[in-house]
Amino acid sequence: MKFFRRYGDALSTNAGKAPALPIRRFPSVLLAATLAISVAHAQNYPSKQIRFLVGFPAGGATDVVARAISQNLAEALGQPVVVDNRAGAASNIAAEIAATAPKDGHTIFMGTVSTAINPSLYKKLAYNALKDFTAVTQVTDTPFMFVTHPSLPVKNVKDFIALAKARPGQLNYGSAGNGSGGHLFAAMFGSMAGINLVHVPYRGASFATTSVLAGETTVMFDNIVTTLPLARAGRLRALAVTTLKRSRVADDIPTIAESGVPGYDANAWFGVFAPVGTPDAVIARLQSEISKILKAPEIRDRFLALGAEPVGSTPEQFAAFYRNEVAKWAKVVKDSGAQID
Repeated sequence: MKFFRRYGDALSTNAGKAPALPIRRFPSVLLAATLAISVAHAQNYPSKQIRFLVGFPAGGATDVVARAISQNLAEALGQPVVVDNRAGAASNIAAEIAATAPKDGHTIFMGTVSTAINPSLYKKLAYNALKDFTAVTQVTDTPFMFVTHPSLPVKNVKDFIALAKARPGQLNYGSAGNGSGGHLFAAMFGSMAGINLVHVPYRGASFATTSVLAGETTVMFDNIVTTLPLARAGRLRALAVTTLKRSRVADDIPTIAESGVPGYDANAWFGVFAPVGTPDAVIARLQSEISKILKAPEIRDRFLALGAEPVGSTPEQFAAFYRNEVAKWAKVVKDSGAQID
């Protein structure tokens, strides 16, 4: 009764003003209410189709991975999961849409290493990469491959470095765009190898791949998911993978580090994010379903065949991983001098 007397006194002494309820004295009540709302959201989720934003064009590795899990996710959730390709600005267009989407779990975003690079590469972003997203789960972990057009007279990384030094500024590389993984992976390689390569940005990895296949650009650093099949078919020549360890699905292809550029290590990944403020129970539901999908033999075997290691981490694990990636690439961007207005 003391509370009600105090509350009545507040009403009489602060007439016309909103009473200052002592909410801080009831944290357990607020927590219970918050949890109840979150659970209610989860029970009603999803109530309509889910928009799965991808920041690169159809046909690229990001699109391939998103579509591989979207059908199974739709079956698990009982609503359509529609992949929405919003290419451009190294996935910033899609990221901005995701960051400002309703916080109800009906919009999710496939993040990549570019999502970790962009905060330090771009002077101005319309979103905060560390504050506007909630981590759901890391989907895969995978290397990039360093590939060339078959007509280039090189057989390995050492040959390529020698050719680049003999032709300074004459060899170019395509990428999915300024600030993309392919851009920074190649820039770091050029810096560590002491060579000068010319960057040719495209509006997505699929366009960059087409340019190398046509011989319009000389080389490319891109995800093993899309480059390995082309290398096996003889349409591209694989010189190396970007990780410290060889890929278990392509163990005949050496690493850059063991091919004359010691210490080189760059890893690609895919992970699902939702707008910050999405109910915890919805995040948990999404993580649980995606994790189950990644453990399914047909999906796991498909990804492994492409060179992608399925992960399915918890939201907490993925959030910690992402923070570390942002810090790592901030240093690479600073050391490379790369910057986009």
